[in-house]
Amino acid sequence: MTTLGYLRGVREWAYPTRTTSAFLEKGVLTPEEFVAAGDELVFKCPTWSWEAGDPGKARSYLPIDKQFLVTRNVPCQNRVASMENHLATEEAGDGEDWLVSHVKKDTNLEDEFDILDDDGEIMQKTEPAKENAAGDNDDDDEYADMDAFEDNNVLQDDAAAANPVVAEQESNLLRVRTYDLSITYDKYYQTPRVWMVGKSAEGQPLSGKEMMEDVMSDYANRTVTIENHPHVAGPHASIHPCQHGKVMKTIVKNLIKATADGEEEKGPSVEMYIFIFLKFVSSIIPTINYDFTMDVQADTSK
Repeated sequence: MTTLGYLRGVREWAYPTRTTSAFLEKGVLTPEEFVAAGDELVFKCPTWSWEAGDPGKARSYLPIDKQFLVTRNVPCQNRVASMENHLATEEAGDGEDWLVSHVKKDTNLEDEFDILDDDGEIMQKTEPAKENAAGDNDDDDEYADMDAFEDNNVLQDDAAAANPVVAEQESNLLRVRTYDLSITYDKYYQTPRVWMVGKSAEGQPLSGKEMMEDVMSDYANRTVTIENHPHVAGPHASIHPCQHGKVMKTIVKNLIKATADGEEEKGPSVEMYIFIFLKFVSSIIPTINYDFTMDVQADTSK
């Protein structure tokens, strides 16, 4: 384990466990809410399941048999570069794309440490040594251009979201890369965290460089880095969770606006959190066809 990884582990261990719900207000979860959302994912999408992992690595704030979620042998037929080249030929601003973009090119978010208060708010941030001069006055660009989430239809299925059932059928005919994806709970950031490890069409483990070929270039080796999984042996590509709460809060806010239609505004239930979260993650790894297919709507009933 790297020194940085060790320090992150100590930081998470020492940080108090969230006990009060703040899903709608801050986009974060308690461990109990993470389990409830995971149960709903497993119920609606049987390709996902709970895992216990090594008992010696179990987190005490989660049930021993529900330490993390996993889906295995997920097909990934195309490299992201082919998609990015296609998108580059389309006219900008067509209103159909909600992919996250505009990450600072010189920022590795794994090297930043946010100091949070008891409510999960950032109290102090250690900035990277070198700043992007073009973005010095725009903290939101540190992770993503949040304007990308102003589209009220952000959670509607779109053509870019491949049907995982069809993709799986195609994988029976085509020899393609496959991934195991897992979701853990990050106690420090109080959000889920996605991990992925891939195999080639020949069944050989993918290198870190090869896995980055399946990550949008704005994120590869910046927001997505190679880390040691807290439960599974071997290096994994992982999406750093430092801004997950902020992004989820914005998505939920827009979802409420899109569905309230003059009624009393109510947000989606916490059980829908991981479906919303995985829709967001699909903009970072769009060619990995994992299942998150569900119509997510805010509850506007009285």
